[in-house]
Amino acid sequence: MTSAPMSGRKAQAARNDELILQAARAVFTADPGAPIAAVAEKAGVGISALYRRYPSKEALLQKLCGDGLQLYSEVTERSLAQEGDPWEAFAAYMRGIVDADTNSLTIKLAGTFTPTEELGRAAFRASSLATEAHRRAVEAGVLRPDVTTADIALLFEQLASIKLGDEERTAQLRHRYLALVMDSLRMPPAHRELPGPPPVDEELSTRWYPSS
Repeated sequence: MTSAPMSGRKAQAARNDELILQAARAVFTADPGAPIAAVAEKAGVGISALYRRYPSKEALLQKLCGDGLQLYSEVTERSLAQEGDPWEAFAAYMRGIVDADTNSLTIKLAGTFTPTEELGRAAFRASSLATEAHRRAVEAGVLRPDVTTADIALLFEQLASIKLGDEERTAQLRHRYLALVMDSLRMPPAHRELPGPPPVDEELSTRWYPSS
């Protein structure tokens, strides 16, 4: 059974909401202290349209963090559902979280708003799933037993901090260093060819000049 199409007004509201969320992710992950008006400007919607959906910057930040926690849980659940090689299941979890860039919607925004009870429940679920992914890998003998879930969380933060060039180049470099991280985590130790070319001096030096 297919759902009835939305009316023109509802469809426009849905489009505006997606534009607002996309803009908010870009604005607040770059600068959590940015004003909410910057989101409306980037989204190309009026400030009144934004406030109809999100009555405050705090509400918008709470929504972004909730989305990040939900995505984290979905990625982790998919990896836990994999059958077969336990290392590949754990590697899928690591790659999935890096690709989803959930840290930009959670840790980067931490301390900029007051968490709700709903966010607390979402965070507990995400943490429980991460603990289960870690437990399975350790018990299968494929993950170093001296590495904790907190270690993994900080590794995700380090990888999320890599931003160089455009989105494609950033993703390429994150996976390059993820490969290095994964080789250090695996039992027994593994060594494989690193994905993507290393950064060059020109790429590193461009960070010192303002973007045009």
